[in-house]
Amino acid sequence: MPDPLVLAADVETELVEKRSRFLTRLHRVAEVEQADALLRTARAQHPDARHHCTALVLGETAQRAEMHRSNDDGEPAGTAGMPMLQSLLHAGAVDTFAIVIRYFGGVKLGAGGLVRAYTAGVEQALAAATLLRRTELVVARIEVPPAEVGLAENAVRVWAAAQGATVEPTQYSARSAVLTVLVAPEELEALAADTARWSSGRHAVEEDGRRTADVPR
Repeated sequence: MPDPLVLAADVETELVEKRSRFLTRLHRVAEVEQADALLRTARAQHPDARHHCTALVLGETAQRAEMHRSNDDGEPAGTAGMPMLQSLLHAGAVDTFAIVIRYFGGVKLGAGGLVRAYTAGVEQALAAATLLRRTELVVARIEVPPAEVGLAENAVRVWAAAQGATVEPTQYSARSAVLTVLVAPEELEALAADTARWSSGRHAVEEDGRRTADVPR
């Protein structure tokens, strides 16, 4: 199953269909209350809009199962919120709240036209957004003497840059320094081999659990 995607930043786009304006906003959210507050803001900013249709996908956590919600806000049932939700699900987006603000242009679009417009609005916004991949990374630690920190940090950062891994700030104690690298599970063996190479076998990589992180696609 592919990793889910999350927004790097909120985005807004506009689509015009037969003089109706469809303003689509995508927001990154972590809970229903955030989505509710964003909808209230949209209504306050666009009080003259005919509809404020929504779709919400919240990813699975230890506290809840994955959550899906949608609302047609007065459009014919199934022509707005559900197509928006299906667009988010098809893209693999989670922790995402979509609002489509419609200003009616005087021409009725019909059920099929509405489905196409609301679908296109969300798809257009997703195409404009920067999306990150949510994945599980290994927390890898390398302990070295303080005298070798410079060599270790340089070697680890060079390797991490080539592999797209993340190096966290070095932690120091009186006797040692600990370098922490967030690395894809399949790259752990390569990190261990590189560490053995630059340290001439003096140091090893220790796995210290897993962590969920949002990384570039």
